[in-house]
Amino acid sequence: MKEEILKTVEYLKKGKIILYPTDTIWGIGCNATNYQAVEKVYAIKRRVESKNLIILVDSFDKIKQYIDKVPLIAHDLIKSTDTPLTIIYPNAKKLAKNVIARDGTIAIRVVKDEFCQQVIKEFGKPVVSSSANVSGEPNPIIFSKISDDILNSVDYVVNIYRDRVKETKPSRIIKLEENGEFKVIRK
Repeated sequence: MKEEILKTVEYLKKGKIILYPTDTIWGIGCNATNYQAVEKVYAIKRRVESKNLIILVDSFDKIKQYIDKVPLIAHDLIKSTDTPLTIIYPNAKKLAKNVIARDGTIAIRVVKDEFCQQVIKEFGKPVVSSSANVSGEPNPIIFSKISDDILNSVDYVVNIYRDRVKETKPSRIIKLEENGEFKVIRK
């Protein structure tokens, strides 16, 4: 796995697009601080930029680098769930402008998957995560269901976990306000 982590990180450093296994489903990803790379993800997915992307970090402490103030409840929400949880935070910073929503928010998930954690830790920056499908098409729950269109559009396809079958679905999404109030966007 170490060799695959290093290879993936090299592609991310070059501003390339990867197809990789996440803690939920297979995802299309890139350096979340690289405007041109984020544009490529939108193009591959044929997704309008008003429909935002999620970014992944390897630890709770990293969230503080990309938003102005982490509401206290965020830590409790992340700790209290066994399933992947994406939280939308206000006042994003130090990210590509096209990954930040028009209202200044950013969707961030702290990954628990070992491969993703190690890639992000080694890379040192957050990684975009968007399902490995063209917008509007079903999410491929296993690698073999990813379309040739997607496979041929990315720069690198990670070569682990391709045969892994697990119960997968997109993460829960919660929108968090600065005052600590939140609402569930996706269950």
